[in-house]
Amino acid sequence: MGPGPINADPRVLRAMSAQLIGQYDPAMTAYMNETMALYRSVFDTENEATFVVDGTSRAGIEAALVSLIEPGDRVLVPIFGRFGHLLREIAERCGAEVHVIETEWGTVFTPEQIEAAITETRPKLLAIVHGDTSTTLAQPLDELGEICRRHGVLFYTDVTASLAGNEFHLDAWGLDAVTAGLQKCLAGPSGSAPISLSPRAVEVITSRKSIESGIRSPGDPVSQSPIRSNYFDLAMVLDYWGEKRLNHHTEATSMLYCARECARLLVDEGMANAVERHRVHGTAMVHGLTGLGLVLFGDQGHRMNNVVGIEIPDGIDGDGARSVMLNDFGIEIGTSFGPLHGRIWRIGTMGYNARRDTVLTTLAALEQVLRAGGATVTPGGGVGAALDAYADLAASASGSPGAGASGDHPSDAATNPGGTP
Repeated sequence: MGPGPINADPRVLRAMSAQLIGQYDPAMTAYMNETMALYRSVFDTENEATFVVDGTSRAGIEAALVSLIEPGDRVLVPIFGRFGHLLREIAERCGAEVHVIETEWGTVFTPEQIEAAITETRPKLLAIVHGDTSTTLAQPLDELGEICRRHGVLFYTDVTASLAGNEFHLDAWGLDAVTAGLQKCLAGPSGSAPISLSPRAVEVITSRKSIESGIRSPGDPVSQSPIRSNYFDLAMVLDYWGEKRLNHHTEATSMLYCARECARLLVDEGMANAVERHRVHGTAMVHGLTGLGLVLFGDQGHRMNNVVGIEIPDGIDGDGARSVMLNDFGIEIGTSFGPLHGRIWRIGTMGYNARRDTVLTTLAALEQVLRAGGATVTPGGGVGAALDAYADLAASASGSPGAGASGDHPSDAATNPGGTP
């Protein structure tokens, strides 16, 4: 129940156990095509260039940035948590001239602040995290695409921590490049990075195409300024996923099965329902934590649905309490990084763990740990407040269809531990 990775959906694990097949087997290429189509629905996009990069979510970030950035390009990175610093680090390693603006951890940027920085720095690319789990906040993106278009700036975001648990609309918000991971709201393990590129981003990337000599055909392009990574060269990877089926690398077959199943489950549930499910259970968790007398961290107007930060109470050994939660109750929660390490706990309610039973069990266990540590808590206050929140949410959503309104999960472990075929 930390900020990720989380427990994978049993149906995802089962999909991963299927036998390997050849990378050009018609079934394999069909799975690739199906995966592309499914992630268009997950990202809410019509982008043809929607596929997965083999590697963790950071692999997707690096593939996008190294393929879009040429040495000397200006890149603007607004930083409101640990993972903004990661974007800066990767962009600098790509040879970019990186400009940053920063805000206090626990806050986000206004569109006006970002536009002012764009006007001042005139970057080629705006790179920003959507949901930063280090602070548990989500940066609003809906106005940034129009700003980037007016200033001729490419717009990239990392949605690893937020996708499927929070509202996201790639095309409507004007994104050019988006990358994600499976290990949070998508209910899978780390190891595959969904990505989607707008036609404008594809044009930039393919202008740098340089096919490696061992697989080059007569007439294939050879660039004098190639993308500075072979493995993450999206110009070649696009040809691997496209009709050309360029033999760029051997697809990680089991992770393809995994990524496909993660997306299939979400599309079957309905993306709006998945987001609502995370909102319902995340809201119940928040009410339960405040019912225990804990203080929430950060601007709650911009908190992600799927993870919440709480101040560690005075007198409580934060790491010691986390160890007790893990060793005595089998429940993992997280601390944070940098200035927030040892100051806050982060509790996730995401993916397969966005369920009523996990919320209530976590709150009950945390109450016992707090009491043992000497904190004053109201007996049953956390579970009681969460149950009240569930009742209020159900009443407000009465008559509305969808999984989220009732708090149900399509693969509820309490009643269906093996999933459904």
